[in-house]
Amino acid sequence: MLTIASFNVNSLRVRMPHLTGWLKSAAPEVVLLQEIKCLDEELPRMEIESLGYQVSAVGMKARHGVALLSRPKHTVTLRALPGDDTDLEARYLEALIEVPAPHDRPVRVASIYLPNGNPIDTEKFPYKLRWMDRLIRHARALLEREEIVVLGGDFNVCPTDEDVFDVHAMADDALCQVETRQRWREFANLGYVDALRALYPSGRHYTFWDYQAMRWPRNEGLRIDHLMLSPQAADLLEAVGIDKEPRKLERPSDHTPIWARLAAA
Repeated sequence: MLTIASFNVNSLRVRMPHLTGWLKSAAPEVVLLQEIKCLDEELPRMEIESLGYQVSAVGMKARHGVALLSRPKHTVTLRALPGDDTDLEARYLEALIEVPAPHDRPVRVASIYLPNGNPIDTEKFPYKLRWMDRLIRHARALLEREEIVVLGGDFNVCPTDEDVFDVHAMADDALCQVETRQRWREFANLGYVDALRALYPSGRHYTFWDYQAMRWPRNEGLRIDHLMLSPQAADLLEAVGIDKEPRKLERPSDHTPIWARLAAA
């Protein structure tokens, strides 16, 4: 079995005690991190490596940044989303995981921090849509490899109204716009499977709660962190869940981990 988790830590240095505690208790084999908010050379590698993880990252100072932790050896294949060489924001990291026996096929994973897009009346929203278009093109190319692929991270997309605590409150938010959801459906319709909805087709399952307005105590959240599986990965899906324990801690990230367990290939 192979457990792959995604966690937007919202500052790795601030959240390191939370992350290391969670790694010890949950012990996923592969972890996709977003919003590490530090340069590669500032990563607290020794603390993570001491827990048995290989670490790779694409960082930026004080914002964005993605990382990949894995117990099995991994090889980085991409450090940016293809399609725009002028885009220097640290939002994409792809690698091939060398999964040991009884698995007999490698697993390709990507840690994704898709642009938020707010406010929608600024250039931030068109940038989000262009980024999603690039992701769709690359995701389509990955499917042609017929590999076990898991694209995970903070997608900053609420796919349906059921993934939002209050549709009216989010009506003007980039996460719920028609154009955003159209692109999400185009992405999913390539053949990718939303891991959580594969096993829990309905119900409100949130991964993010804003720090303000008592959103966490009231469970007024959003589902914006996703694990999207190629058909070859979806065939192996055994379990999926959202681990709310890190969100209960003092000074937590506003996100909490989502994980999926794959059977031996």
